[in-house]
Amino acid sequence: MTDLPFDAILFDCDGVLVDSEPITHGVLVQMLGELGWQLSHEECMAIFVGKAVKDEAALIEARTGFRITPEWLKSFWARRNEALERDLLAVPGAVEGVRAVHAATGGRIACASGADRHKVELQLAKVGLSALFEGRVFSGHETPRSKPWPDVYLAAALALGVDAQRCAVVEDSVTGAMAGLRAGATVFGYCPGGPGHSSAQAMREIGVQHLFSDMAQLPAVLAAWRP
Repeated sequence: MTDLPFDAILFDCDGVLVDSEPITHGVLVQMLGELGWQLSHEECMAIFVGKAVKDEAALIEARTGFRITPEWLKSFWARRNEALERDLLAVPGAVEGVRAVHAATGGRIACASGADRHKVELQLAKVGLSALFEGRVFSGHETPRSKPWPDVYLAAALALGVDAQRCAVVEDSVTGAMAGLRAGATVFGYCPGGPGHSSAQAMREIGVQHLFSDMAQLPAVLAAWRP
């Protein structure tokens, strides 16, 4: 069924497949600033990376006095999507790595993101990955709980007809890695350094044992895994 020691490979999207975090958080910095919460780009990413903005409504209200409304979220998503359509690029090595993993597993891969479905599908299309994930895109907005809870990874494994404990999860944030670990999967932490990704130390502190820094090397990293 597979040339890799897993029944399926489950990918996060933002920061793993696409370099979207600086773009998304640039928009968020602007919109939070309009509400009176002045953050640097680095501060914003430290707070919000790996999390859905809608899930941080209480924090935003505490800092701004503004209760997030559906209209505000729609405006954020629209401005974010416009910026992504204009500026988004794939993570270096991600397209090649996903193609190789897709071939090695006979297509038993999925994209399981904490972001809304429109964003995930827009991004996969933008970098030429839609066909490889067709019918296997899962959004934390469509599960009872988003990351760091395991729901989106459990949903992806169930849809693929595999046990989550026989899956590899590829994540770049502590929030997402916690979701993979709670699902019972083996988590591989993509830690290239720099803003928008959790550090290798932070990943190790929550129990991620398998770390790598080059998405092009992912097939080899997965193939070398032993329980």
